[in-house]
Amino acid sequence: MAQKTELPVIMPSEEPAWKQRAVERSTKAAKLRAERTVMRFLDAAHLIITEKGGTDFTVQEVVDRSRQSLRSFYQHFGGKHELLLALFEDALRRGTDQIRAAAYDQSDPLDQLKVAVHLLFELSRPDPTAQRPLFSDFAPQLLISHPAEVKVAHAPMLALFTEMMSHAEAAGHLRSSLKPRRAAALTMETVMFVARSSGVADENPHPITADEVWDFCAAGFAKN
Repeated sequence: MAQKTELPVIMPSEEPAWKQRAVERSTKAAKLRAERTVMRFLDAAHLIITEKGGTDFTVQEVVDRSRQSLRSFYQHFGGKHELLLALFEDALRRGTDQIRAAAYDQSDPLDQLKVAVHLLFELSRPDPTAQRPLFSDFAPQLLISHPAEVKVAHAPMLALFTEMMSHAEAAGHLRSSLKPRRAAALTMETVMFVARSSGVADENPHPITADEVWDFCAAGFAKN
């Protein structure tokens, strides 16, 4: 009986280099166009919020202000809620950058955390004159309706506080029973909750201050 000859398996050849480069350039160009379009919508919404002092606007107003199409808007956002969420995430990221820059002007880890707590408190505090409706109006609603999205939005801020807590631990300032990330999360949540619930100074003659919040938080995580 004749022995059966097995044919060699022919593997598909890789894409030619020129084709890979062309696809990569095309994808990169499309990504840049999408990013520019998204920023136009965000900039338009931010201007409207600043003018109105609140988030009571329509998608059509944003489309008109951005000079884009309604079709383009819904290609990038599922609706007004997703647009507000994007603005909220962007504001939190910028707030994180602001806190990082101010905190790291200090050399001592505890001083860094004190500056961070003060700034986060002011950022989260309801203040009609500051025109921060994304934090005073949208954030509390989002916390109840979409807690998972809030967690994602706060990730950069939590990473910064965890980093500073780690520096405090390395310097011997953190209680040995605490982990930096848990201490950071507890501190952040305490600061934001107290800031949002303390009210405006005109409505509350004795509002809780940033110094009081810092003293309370520091007593919980710092060594005596």
